Amino acid sequence: MNTEVEVVAVGARTPVGFTAASSAAAVRAGICRYAEYPFIDLRGERVVVAADALLETRLEGRDRVLPMAESVLDELEARLGEEILYGGRLTVLLALPEARPGFSENDAAWVVQSVEARFRGKTSKVSVELAGRGNAGALRAVEQVMKACTEGRDHLFLVVGAESYHHSETFVWLERGRRFAQPGVRSGFTPGEGAGGLALMSAGLRRRLGLPQLALVRGACTAQEERLRESETGSFGVAMTQAVRGAVAGLDLAREGVDTVYTDINGERYRSEEWGFVALRAPKVWKSAGYKAPSDCWGDMGAAFGALGGVLAVQSFARRYARGPRALVMAGSDSGLRGAMLLQAPQVP
Repeated sequence: MNTEVEVVAVGARTPVGFTAASSAAAVRAGICRYAEYPFIDLRGERVVVAADALLETRLEGRDRVLPMAESVLDELEARLGEEILYGGRLTVLLALPEARPGFSENDAAWVVQSVEARFRGKTSKVSVELAGRGNAGALRAVEQVMKACTEGRDHLFLVVGAESYHHSETFVWLERGRRFAQPGVRSGFTPGEGAGGLALMSAGLRRRLGLPQLALVRGACTAQEERLRESETGSFGVAMTQAVRGAVAGLDLAREGVDTVYTDINGERYRSEEWGFVALRAPKVWKSAGYKAPSDCWGDMGAAFGALGGVLAVQSFARRYARGPRALVMAGSDSGLRGAMLLQAPQVP
């Protein structure tokens, strides 16, 4: 028997807002926070990125990721209250950048240990895990939560994704790969940074605790793409289609289509072409082939995107500007991990 999983709180910190509400409102308004950053590219010009306004530019990599993740945890704690957050068993599932120049496996372990230390003095019933990497990492974490709840692990889960490309070694790596959006680069992206968080629990536990239902997780699924960006053929959208179909498996597509798609498409040709194949492979899933790509506002959010896409959907339900009751979040990691999560507005039969 499947257990219903619900969103009970959200948090965000992005270049366009320091909370979930302000970040979603800025994206809805189309506010862009691209600006020059004190790093000189190969042309001798300052690079353009989307950066957190409160972090000093001297900080790099993991020293930027951690405070943004902690900001999201602060917001979730404020929403839930200490009694609920620390009153029972708690699992924190982190999504962090994939290993690359400027962010190593040791950096990922350091962030996990730092988050563990944050909770150590407040509760002994907490588990902090590195659940996923890259853009689809948080979607894998949500998939893990759904499996855990089905197996009877009935407690609070926090899914937090955090990302920062802002490290000199990462910038050089992106430039050399012609992935940094600059003059003369036709298929690059603007690096961003931020964090997003989703507090999840079973519907039964949510009712017992008297918490609001912000959204129902109708499905979450991941798959592994074999044709990566270095492939001569490009992606045919095979794994992403599998993830999408898995996420919507519980829908009656004759009457329940996806109203809004939030995707991490960022200007790279590989990702745009992949979406085209997915749209063709699964035409009955969506009511429209249009999508929302907030990278235009806050840059590529990497490992933060899966959770932030969920935040945007939840806020659209809460503020009643959603096109309809169902939103799909889609993202793909460089490693080939593809993920999709289907959220439904509260009180929808």
